Amino acid sequence: MSNSHKLPNIVITGTPGTGKSTTAELLVTQSPVPLKHINVGELVKERRLYENYDDEWQSYIVDDDKVLDELEPMVADGGVILDWHTCDIFPERWVDLVVVLRCDHTQLWNRLEARNYSLKKIQENNESEIMQTVLEEARESYPPEAVVELQSESTDDLESNVNRIIAWIEAWQKNNATEDSAQ
Repeated sequence: MSNSHKLPNIVITGTPGTGKSTTAELLVTQSPVPLKHINVGELVKERRLYENYDDEWQSYIVDDDKVLDELEPMVADGGVILDWHTCDIFPERWVDLVVVLRCDHTQLWNRLEARNYSLKKIQENNESEIMQTVLEEARESYPPEAVVELQSESTDDLESNVNRIIAWIEAWQKNNATEDSAQ
């Protein structure tokens, strides 16, 4: 996938509690290239990129157009990690890699309980993980070579995932340097 940006844009997605933010933060500190981590959920709250708040589900009803308008200038040059529980709103041209983090549903349940999520929200997210909702969304939205599924259940998984993504970044740089010099 050839893009005009100089550094890759990476989406780290998965059901809440799979380790997206931790993975993204570690990647920023260990990456061979400068990367900026954008926690899209936090951005939605900070910049009020939502229509309203749903008390029943304890979450914001996101205005996708506002989110995309806000993010577009940020991703234009590349080097951005978009960290969010969904990925299908991001245009394919923005995205070089989609990492879908997965976690055993029992472990996920415990992580969400520790965050004091409501029972209804824990059940919904757990069901989403079991049904591979985020993975299917990624596969339907991006080319197969752009989507990778990684287990995220332990510190070893975290380290391995970050190392795999770094290796991917290095390969991306080599491929795009070759494409740039060929043009």
